[in-house]
Amino acid sequence: MADRLKGKCAIVFGAGSSGPGWGNGKAAAVAFAREGARVACVDVAEAAAAETAAIIREEGNEAIALAADVMNLASVEAAAAAAMEAFGAIDILHNNVGVTHMGGPVELDEERFQAALDLNIGSVYRTAKAVLPHMLKGGGGAIVNISSLAAIRYVGYPYFAYYATKAAVNQATVALAMQYARQGIRANCIMPGLIDTPMIYRQISGQYGSVEEMVAARNALVPLGKMGSAWDVAAAAVFLASDEARFITGVCLPVDGGQSCAIGPMS
Repeated sequence: MADRLKGKCAIVFGAGSSGPGWGNGKAAAVAFAREGARVACVDVAEAAAAETAAIIREEGNEAIALAADVMNLASVEAAAAAAMEAFGAIDILHNNVGVTHMGGPVELDEERFQAALDLNIGSVYRTAKAVLPHMLKGGGGAIVNISSLAAIRYVGYPYFAYYATKAAVNQATVALAMQYARQGIRANCIMPGLIDTPMIYRQISGQYGSVEEMVAARNALVPLGKMGSAWDVAAAAVFLASDEARFITGVCLPVDGGQSCAIGPMS
């Protein structure tokens, strides 16, 4: 299937990758472009945004690279304005920014707890605040937020702030969906389960004795037998952003290989 997003303009926050390989935001940006969208690739690291935009252009599609800090409203608004100047519209807002800080409320210091709030849920607020006025003027749009299976399940890691903030992303998505439904704006979120992306090697691997142990343990938890990839998340994002999902809003979609249905490791 191709051209499902033809004629649409997307802005992807977190479009770079946190290391070599394919992160969820990077894959989503490229997948949107492959389906015909013009894409504004936004990342706090300008080089990471530029890398994603270059991949899109090398494939013959249209993209721009923008640097923005989602913890700063003025920075986010400037990115939205640049996307509007380049494309004349924003039809799709994709939020793919998040951080995991390990620890329960006893171990986690207040500074890192506040940082998790500011980034994981604050980014949804700021990007929506910056982009919604453009969508409203344009007559509608689609918002896709990246949440986590951790929003609805304890997944084995002691990251209190991550559970709390990703649950907030779910309900914030529902709130957006209901408030703006009559204005032609849909909002949905994706709850990735155990996905093999560069982030896990940077933020999760320290919970294990080795990288190999981490990969084996995470694979064992997935009913389908192995972790998903960023492309699994990207495929769901394309669907939710497309007109194929025109009657779907307020949904929190697990992309987890069945893990949300299981009660423990698979044999």
